[in-house]
Amino acid sequence: MAREEIRENVGPMARMAATLAKKMRLRKGLTQEREGALMGYTGAAISAMERFVHPVSDEMLVQLERVLGDGLGIFEELRVPVSLEKLPEQFRNYSQIEQKAVALWLYANHVVHGLFQTEPYMRALIAGGFPEPTLERVEELVVGRMARKALFDREKPVCQIELVLDESVLRRPIGSEEVMREQLLYLAECARRRNVNLQVLPLDAGLGGEYAAARGNLSVVETPAHDHAVYLEIQDESVLVSDRSKVSTYMQRYAKIRAQALDPRTSLGLIERLAGVES
Repeated sequence: MAREEIRENVGPMARMAATLAKKMRLRKGLTQEREGALMGYTGAAISAMERFVHPVSDEMLVQLERVLGDGLGIFEELRVPVSLEKLPEQFRNYSQIEQKAVALWLYANHVVHGLFQTEPYMRALIAGGFPEPTLERVEELVVGRMARKALFDREKPVCQIELVLDESVLRRPIGSEEVMREQLLYLAECARRRNVNLQVLPLDAGLGGEYAAARGNLSVVETPAHDHAVYLEIQDESVLVSDRSKVSTYMQRYAKIRAQALDPRTSLGLIERLAGVES
């Protein structure tokens, strides 16, 4: 009996890309081997992609655009949705909502929020996790997380993004001192964007007897229909909350966290000092 192929989970956008690639290959009269040679892949890799055995990679989409795209940008447009499909399963539903959001209110208390991570920081963070991921999986997750950053520059409509970062996040080095310095400088750059408000919750925030951030990370999203939802995640488990009464409580909690944080100007100054920027 022939050995059964091990099929990976291929999402609908990756299937669309593979189907289009096959049709355009046949239209051009190319064999899988010839297409693979033009793209820098084997014919077997092209076959696996077309039969949904393995999802199309980001680099393969780049090469498909070059070899088959005819300047239409079809495969280039598919890079972001295909990359988002490769994010962890528990995150995918939220990621689709996030990409359409008109506003985000975020609190992160253990590492820099994924939207605000530099590539070296996220690479070190993902590669250093447990269970240890394969190099291929690290690359998939990095590409998917980087794809989320398109939200910063979306114009119609502009997404307003607020982030409160716990000060401990800024003081916890990830990867290396240089990686962390680059991350801090990037946060300072983000803080200067007109559609971004970045504040730091200081380590001594609880000294006054109130501390609204004790229950961890929090993401509130406003949809194009101006509905609100909350995303919570811990230890690879997640929940998307849409119940209005619960969402209201989370939004009030976020407002308390933001009120206990340093103001944006002071927060930026702290980030720059930790990055070694002279005033």
